[in-house]
Amino acid sequence: MKIPTRLIAAIKHISERPAPPAVGVLIDEILRRHADAAQAVLFYGSCLRSGDELDGLVDLYLLVDDYRKAFRGRMHALLNKLLPPNVYYLEREFKGYTVRTKYAVVSLADFQKGTAPAWFHSYLWGRFCQPTVLLYARDQEVQELVQKCFAQAVITFILRLLPVVSNEFTAQQLWRRGLMLSYGAELRSEKPEKRARLYDAAPDYYEEVTRLAMEAMPYPVKITAGDGKTRYCLPVSRRRRLQGLLAWRLRSIQGKLLSILRLLKATFTFEGGVDYILWKIERHSGVAIDVEPRLRHWPVLALGVLAWRLYRRGGFR
Repeated sequence: MKIPTRLIAAIKHISERPAPPAVGVLIDEILRRHADAAQAVLFYGSCLRSGDELDGLVDLYLLVDDYRKAFRGRMHALLNKLLPPNVYYLEREFKGYTVRTKYAVVSLADFQKGTAPAWFHSYLWGRFCQPTVLLYARDQEVQELVQKCFAQAVITFILRLLPVVSNEFTAQQLWRRGLMLSYGAELRSEKPEKRARLYDAAPDYYEEVTRLAMEAMPYPVKITAGDGKTRYCLPVSRRRRLQGLLAWRLRSIQGKLLSILRLLKATFTFEGGVDYILWKIERHSGVAIDVEPRLRHWPVLALGVLAWRLYRRGGFR
């Protein structure tokens, strides 16, 4: 499927901006750790939306050319290859403040696959269809390839949503529905209504990329303008709608299983993993829980015990 050049140009405009100084100190350390393998560093998530890099954890993605080159130990490389991404914690001092990041590592090849229409689960295309800044690229070729992946993620996202939205819809309705479904396809602590509000953080972006991405749709989408909003119309058969809903149900089941596996893997790759997971759940849901000291020595067992306690108290869904 050909990616519209105007969509790529819009993504390029959004994704190219200098790294905030506080984030720059994190990138310097990430590149030092993975210099030989590093291809690109992506910035997305809540700190990007708020513009405050000192509040919470900065969400970064490191794209590498080879997992074996990215790590000193074979175990980390193997785990990253079997179930990407690996997630790592990093903090640095910046002008008297502590700036923190949770950065994920995935290969450039896996990133390309994960944003393409052939990829079933929304883990990557559901994230990187949203506004993302490319803070570092090894060269011009990598930069253009990553920006094409961003555009491809937008197209994939919309393709997966068209069968499950109403026959007539706006960009707002499309993205709110899609963001709820894509985040619901993982083990997340945010309330559903908070996921839907992600659209409100960048409405102009979502309006623009939706209009431009429609050029790549294999269906005859009718576009009309009125009342200051662009409206889209695509009659969907009952059969196709049921297939789309079933696909999202399967993504939800698959994603929650993968989320549990990634949490277990994080006990080996993420320093302070138990504390981080509990902090994030409390931050998003308000549910706090204590951890017995003995459980900290057995992180895999701790995650199993704590997951059950948190589930019973509504810490995640």
